[in-house]
Amino acid sequence: MDSRETAPSPERNKQPILEVLARVLPPRGLVLEIGSGTGQHVAYFARALPALTFQPSEMDVERHASIEAWVSEGNLSNVKPPLAIDITKHPWPVSAADAVVCINVIHISPWEATLALMAGVGRILPAGGVLVTYGPYMRGGAHTSQSNEAFDASLRARNPLWGVRDIDKVVEVAGNEGLALEEAVPMPANNFTLVWRKSNDALPGARALIDGFA
Repeated sequence: MDSRETAPSPERNKQPILEVLARVLPPRGLVLEIGSGTGQHVAYFARALPALTFQPSEMDVERHASIEAWVSEGNLSNVKPPLAIDITKHPWPVSAADAVVCINVIHISPWEATLALMAGVGRILPAGGVLVTYGPYMRGGAHTSQSNEAFDASLRARNPLWGVRDIDKVVEVAGNEGLALEEAVPMPANNFTLVWRKSNDALPGARALIDGFA
């Protein structure tokens, strides 16, 4: 029996995200994925980037069978078994990583999860290490499209603690943990892939980029 789950969103965005990852991830090392979901992303990325080792994680342990099935179907030797990481509980079971990828998590979780994400990533990344996040964002308290505004309303109706986050506020939180926003790449469906770099002077660099972020 095939345990693979298939969600439409990863099928749409996996290639555009991969194009960013191929540019910004290190040539070798361990990549921790926070919120692996069905496993479609990690299997796709691992197949395309065989020199990297991927560590998937998903708090919903019922999804682990799907992650493992996608890895097995691809015969991927560079993907570790999934972990059940609750990012709000420190320390994480992964104490060090060369890069972190987090797709469609920040808006489908309480704000405390974003605080914990940045704090955890700031701890485990080396100097110059990369965090890549993907999803919809507001800017200056305003939505970047009507579809994102409607999506934000639907998220908050499902859970009042969820919602599309303001990029300026995320930058401030990340900067406090030594993470500078290096690049904001427009994606399909009014989303962005954000590239964060571990830096000793994160906040000033991030502010400069935000001033030109459109």
